[in-house]
Amino acid sequence: MQNYPAPARVIVADLAAKAAADPSRAVAYQGAPGANSHLAALGYAPDCVPLPCFAFEDAIDAVRCGQAMRAIIPIENSLHGRVADMHFLLPESGLHIVDEYFLRIRHCLMAPDTTPVRSAISHPQALGQCRHYLRERNIQPVAYADTAGAAAMVAERKTPGEGAIAPYLAAELYGLRLIAENIEDSDDNMTRFLVLAREPRTPVAHVGPVMTTFLFEVKNVPAALYKAMGGFATNGVNMTKLESYQRGASFAATEFYCDIEGMPGDAAVDRALAELEFHTKWVRMLGSYRQARPRT
Repeated sequence: MQNYPAPARVIVADLAAKAAADPSRAVAYQGAPGANSHLAALGYAPDCVPLPCFAFEDAIDAVRCGQAMRAIIPIENSLHGRVADMHFLLPESGLHIVDEYFLRIRHCLMAPDTTPVRSAISHPQALGQCRHYLRERNIQPVAYADTAGAAAMVAERKTPGEGAIAPYLAAELYGLRLIAENIEDSDDNMTRFLVLAREPRTPVAHVGPVMTTFLFEVKNVPAALYKAMGGFATNGVNMTKLESYQRGASFAATEFYCDIEGMPGDAAVDRALAELEFHTKWVRMLGSYRQARPRT
C-alpha cells in the first residue's frame, strides 16, 4: 500500500477492508482508485467491491490467495495494442479466463489549479493514446505506473503546471480540477479486459457466441505455423487474434497467444484443436467464455 501516493492510500485501505469483509464480491484490478480498471470492475459487476492492487501480479495473487473472487485485467487497446503481458503472467498463475469486458476509454486532463499545464503524468498507454493532444499543446508527457496513481500524486504534490491524464473518477476522488475531457486521439478508443478466476467456467449453452483463448508453441520446423493453423481454416473456425512472443533469450522457439470463436465440445473446434496439437509442442487452454461483443 505504501507504493501509492498518500491521497490514494486512504481510499485503498477502505476498499481493502471492504474486500476482506466479503471476498466473494471483490474484484481485483491493477491501479489506484479511479483508474480505468476501477471503472471496468464497476461496469462489469456493479455490485462488486473493487480491490485496488499496485501491480498486475498483485491482482492475480489476490485471486489466487482468496482475497478476491475475480480479477479484471486489460489485455489490449484499440489504439495502442497489447496492454499487459498476460502471455507470461496468466499461465504461471493457474487462473482461468471466465469472461471479457469492453470499456470505452475517455481520458481527462486534470490539475490542482488553473495554472497552464506544462507536463502531464500518466500511464504510458494513456500518454500514447493522447500523444497528438499533448504535442499540439507542448505538454511534456511523463510516464507513471497507472493513470489514477498519477492523479493522486499530482494532488499530493500540488505543483503548479503539473497535471495528470486519468479518468474523470480520479479527479472526483482526489479533488483535482478537470482541465479538459475526452482528449484521446480517437473517439473509438476501447480497451478489452479479461476476467480471471480460480476455477474455469463453462459458458451456458445457447447464451450466444463464445470465445476460447489458448497458448501454443510451434515445432522448430519449416512451415510449422502454417501446418498448425490449417485445421482452423479447413474446419471453418474463426480465429480473431494471433500474437507471437518469445519466452527466454534463445529466440529459437516461438509461442503464440490465440483467440477463436467457439469452444471445446464443438465438433469443428475439437477437430481443429486436435490438428493443432499434432503440429505443436504443446497447447495450453486458458478459458472459454461468452463474447461481450460480437466478432462476426
